[in-house]
Amino acid sequence: MEAFEAIRTLLAVRSYQDKPVPDAVARRIVEAGRLTGSAMNAQPWHFIVVRERETLRRLGALASSGPYVAHAPLAVVVATSKSRFAVSDASRAIQSMMLAAWADGVGSNWVGFGGLEQARAVLDVPAGLDLLAIVPFGYPTRAVGRGQKQRKSLREVAHLERFGQPLE
Repeated sequence: MEAFEAIRTLLAVRSYQDKPVPDAVARRIVEAGRLTGSAMNAQPWHFIVVRERETLRRLGALASSGPYVAHAPLAVVVATSKSRFAVSDASRAIQSMMLAAWADGVGSNWVGFGGLEQARAVLDVPAGLDLLAIVPFGYPTRAVGRGQKQRKSLREVAHLERFGQPLE
């Protein structure tokens, strides 16, 4: 899939088929994260690839915003070193992974903002790292309306030269 088409059609997927994500696809997803640019090339991320059903179940139980992690065949937990740019850099890496997955027909969604600190013990994450997100991956259980997004118009969010001058 062409890059802009993946961006245009990417949608959140929260329900996954009981079908494993092939190793080559999983590796390409993580590689997309690794290859993402970062401030001063610091690469402040660590990607913990989780496939074990019991671990996925435990993560789903801990993440209040994403109990569906428990039913995904694969998840990548993103931890970051403590730095000024870590959240921004790792967020870029997560988006790269989600787009790479989508291009291969694998859906995903960002899970975070609650329950992640408890995941530290489940995954043996050292105290010096912050847990940013759990990103479950899997083949959608139903056809997803690729590109059927409800977004503001470009005119509402893009400005030319000065704020308030719409980009036509």
